[in-house]
Amino acid sequence: MLKIGITGGIGSGKTTVCRIFESLGIPVFYADTVAKKIMVTDPILIQGVKDTFGEESYTPEGVLNNKHIAGIVFHQPEELEKLNQLVHPAVFRAFDKWVAAISPQAPYILKEAALLFESGSYQMCDHNVLVIAPLETRLQRVMQRDQVTEEQVRARMDKQLSDEEKAKMADMLIHNNETDSLIIQVMALHHQFLNTKP
Repeated sequence: MLKIGITGGIGSGKTTVCRIFESLGIPVFYADTVAKKIMVTDPILIQGVKDTFGEESYTPEGVLNNKHIAGIVFHQPEELEKLNQLVHPAVFRAFDKWVAAISPQAPYILKEAALLFESGSYQMCDHNVLVIAPLETRLQRVMQRDQVTEEQVRARMDKQLSDEEKAKMADMLIHNNETDSLIIQVMALHHQFLNTKP
């Protein structure tokens, strides 16, 4: 089955693009949503987090102690990398399971991930799509959506590769701006993927 990776920086509108693909009947795997879920359901991952960051990483009820984890990884890139080394393989396992359960009638599938290139998971996909949007638009979207300051948004953006770096690895671009129609761009890619063999 043809696997398409889709990503974009924070506020680029990649989720909106994925919703359009879903409306065309294309299954979408939301890696970031799955990552949150498996943090409390994947026993291998849970044990890895406890071994690396301490038993207090989870409450006695099995709830992830976000405050504890964030306190360790937020200002220490090497600790964040340790966490990613635990989470990414678990997401890959979940993706493989999800693909195996998909109906063979699906012409292709999408894997949506904020860190598609950073995690290396783009290599598991046949093609990779990057959603890009003007910086000012992205800043405004995230500030409104998350009720945060511009400084906070920029700090998050700094943790991701730039659009320029991602564009070098992407096979296709979707421009999410005020002039180019998202639907027309998605439909063009949809027809292209329907005619592509994995």
